[in-house]
Amino acid sequence: MSPSFLLRSPKAAKGVGDRGRDPPGPVATLGDIPDMQITLSPYIEEPDLSGLAAGFANRARLDWVSVADLLRNGFVYPPHSILEEVKLVTNGFSPEQDMRCAPAFHFGFRNPGRVADGGANQDWVAAYHALLCGAVARSCNQFRSPWLLQSGGKDSTTLAIAVAEVRPDTTCITYLGGSEENEVSSARSVAETLGLRHETLVCDPARGYDRYLAIVGRMPLLTADFALLSYIDLATTIAAEGGDGVIDGLGSDNYFGLLLGWRHRGLSAMARNLRLPGYVAELPVIGRNFELCYLLSSLQMDPVERVFPGSRFTDIEVDALFGRPVSRESRARLSLFQAELASATSLEEWWAMASSIAGSAGAVGKGLFTANALSLRVAYPFCDRTLREWVHHELPKELRVDLATMTNKVLIRQHIATRFARLPYVERKGSFRYDLRGLARCRFEQVHAYATEVSDVLPGAVRWLERNRRRLDNKYHASKFYLLAIVLPWIAHRRKDPSL
Repeated sequence: MSPSFLLRSPKAAKGVGDRGRDPPGPVATLGDIPDMQITLSPYIEEPDLSGLAAGFANRARLDWVSVADLLRNGFVYPPHSILEEVKLVTNGFSPEQDMRCAPAFHFGFRNPGRVADGGANQDWVAAYHALLCGAVARSCNQFRSPWLLQSGGKDSTTLAIAVAEVRPDTTCITYLGGSEENEVSSARSVAETLGLRHETLVCDPARGYDRYLAIVGRMPLLTADFALLSYIDLATTIAAEGGDGVIDGLGSDNYFGLLLGWRHRGLSAMARNLRLPGYVAELPVIGRNFELCYLLSSLQMDPVERVFPGSRFTDIEVDALFGRPVSRESRARLSLFQAELASATSLEEWWAMASSIAGSAGAVGKGLFTANALSLRVAYPFCDRTLREWVHHELPKELRVDLATMTNKVLIRQHIATRFARLPYVERKGSFRYDLRGLARCRFEQVHAYATEVSDVLPGAVRWLERNRRRLDNKYHASKFYLLAIVLPWIAHRRKDPSL
């Protein structure tokens, strides 16, 4: 083990409340390495990760409860990070607070409780267009060659309209990640109609993973978001093509509001915090059936954690991976958010709060950590203060979510309609998918080797991989393989190479 990067064993890892007993202000650790607090939320300010230089990261301690967070949920519970000395100010927290001392979480987009008097003759679409153009111009003002991540959905289409007006030098890029959805034709049509250059990147799971391994030593922090590998694949292509900035359409869901269907309500009802034996999902009939595995996994989750996307390791499985109880400390971190969640006035507001916990650390982190490793910048126009405050406080509710027609993002749809007829993925949301089963097929031995390398700290990883090798054609198990494929190399690289 390299002496320049100290790793605590799971047994010695600090509990969730340990830092809360520290006095306020900087606290020195490991000699000259102080605790660091970084604002990660683009809602607050442009995140700056420059303080996480190699010298700091190599001497910081890996937080093993945060590793459990990644395996259980795909992201690290804020305000924590993968490193003990680094705390993050994410959406819902204030940079004025000390993130080591149980800071207060407040969802920033509670229903304002009124509809502003806008007048029947106000042109809401024109006002929105002007604000969105301003948000794009401000967020990209330092980009020489911007690239827009264009999924073909509502957010990226409305962004493309503004981009074409204020940054017509932008290149759109669409990721074809799997067979479930193909957004390419819709996205290409949008770009070509607006006069923007359009590129397509088809998922090659081996290439995407190799690109992750090529930068894993430069990733300052870690998330295991299920779009991380596709983001790295896209960002590496953008950098190779001379791009210096990524325009990301993240951020509008928080303030435009959500509409929940029967599936969301069913998932919430299924989460029962049960503890089932780990082998149940590996039984002959169940182990190859995605729906049954997903149901059993949901039964074992907290309702809040079931909101988080993807299939992940259960608490019992995480403890088996570590060879000792760790999952309880990870789950305890959820308590920081419970008071605010309990104050929600509707299931939609509760769901938005829960989603923001994962999105602020996982979805934002995947872009910022990747961009930092590739010397790129990321712009989030939907996080622009002027735009979001106008939508949240001034826009009539029925232009955000229309309960009469069960339509969300009504104003965005109206904005798109000023340029386009009906588009397929305005109604059906696209995403940057990744071929999880393909990744397991082509990189099993490589991930197994990493599991062997770190078996002193995650002794159960090798056993899980060997036991489930023949089940990885089931996306449920392949999702867990993906989490290991992200986490294991990050740990291994920081143990063996002090020059990273």
